[in-house]
Amino acid sequence: MKKALSTKLLLALLAIMLIPASSAWAIRLKELATFEGVRPNQIIGYGLVVGLNGTGDKDKTFFTNQSVANMLKRMDITVNATSLKLKNVAGVIVTADLPPFVKPGTKIDILVSSLGDATSLQGGTLLITPLKGVDSNIYAVAQGPLSVGGFAITGNAGSVQKNHPTVGRIVQGGTVEREVPIRWTGKEVMTMKLGQPDFTTAARVAEAVNSRLPGASARPLDASTIQFNVPMNYRENLAVMVAELENLDVEPDAIGKVIIDERTGTVVVGENVKLSTVAVAHGNLSVQIREGLTVSQPGPFSMGETVAAPNTDINVEEGADQLLLIERSTTIHDVVKALNAIGVTPRDLIMIFQAIKAAGALHGELEII
Repeated sequence: MKKALSTKLLLALLAIMLIPASSAWAIRLKELATFEGVRPNQIIGYGLVVGLNGTGDKDKTFFTNQSVANMLKRMDITVNATSLKLKNVAGVIVTADLPPFVKPGTKIDILVSSLGDATSLQGGTLLITPLKGVDSNIYAVAQGPLSVGGFAITGNAGSVQKNHPTVGRIVQGGTVEREVPIRWTGKEVMTMKLGQPDFTTAARVAEAVNSRLPGASARPLDASTIQFNVPMNYRENLAVMVAELENLDVEPDAIGKVIIDERTGTVVVGENVKLSTVAVAHGNLSVQIREGLTVSQPGPFSMGETVAAPNTDINVEEGADQLLLIERSTTIHDVVKALNAIGVTPRDLIMIFQAIKAAGALHGELEII
């Protein structure tokens, strides 16, 4: 059964890769690169979640008690932090991503994570929390009821938990108060950054930009950076120029890789992986051991005793696979076809790829994650 499923898996991969390697495919520049300075910013804050049903921080979590005492003091209520016995309050860290060009008043999603020893944030409400950037300026404030994608139920003799009840989310729970300054208009030179650095892809991006914007003189500075001049008619209207560039079709290039996850037995073969001619023999060794008891019964009137003796049955089987010659392959189609002919499981492929790489016949990177 396992061998049949593995063969189906390899055949499915083969069917996906039946497109000839020479056929060009391209994706939008928007998925390949970002413009320098146009990126999200992370903000963070410390807050309190209240209204919990006895699942908040315990008495030993002193910073929660101190936070509650400080909050009440600002409301003209003086209490001693050491005398507080709180079970319905939890100290939390609030994080969010501030998108580029976001304006004050815009709503953003926030993530709330327990900082102390609270067992669940389910049913809690986050009190108003300022969120700061790395420059210590407040860029947003957050408040609202939490949505927790899990639960934890504890009894005297056991407990049941699903997912992570100490992490919650508030959709549109943050309000932007300050805009991140970005110098945008009037630029004479702009830079793009590739998400996956590659010299060939960078050269193709520069060529596409020059075709769309004559006089831009786009040039790759390295494997991930492309710099170009902004034409005069776009310097006061960069948004239109960026929109045009984002929709350019570029065919990316990448190094040939074989990714192996030994924990799950997953093998992923990249498009540019090539194999030299190599001979492969892969046989399975199966050892089966059965333990039992043999009962020895004495004859009638012999005054003997019944004796149970251990009995071990060992069966060893070795696969009869013959040596298979894998011809030099030039496409992923050839690689899959050759390996499928061996009839191995995906977990066997891990050892085969490692052996082929050691033999110097695998042209590409072998990465184990």
